[in-house]
Amino acid sequence: MVAQRWNSPPLAPLYVRNRRDGSRLLSSALVIFTIAATQLHTSWGCGSAAVSALVCIYWGFAYRRLER
Repeated sequence: MVAQRWNSPPLAPLYVRNRRDGSRLLSSALVIFTIAATQLHTSWGCGSAAVSALVCIYWGFAYRRLER
């Protein structure tokens, strides 16, 4: 019996492929981080700041690799 291969659609990329949209994503993540950083005394503020900081770092490195 031969196993069937399912043709699944490709996964969405974790970042865009042009600098204009990349700068929009990065600035949105920075705004979310800034708002969360002002609420570090709450549990949701700490969690949101940590997650958005990781996203900012990842998207920052991805933005640097895009062509001009």
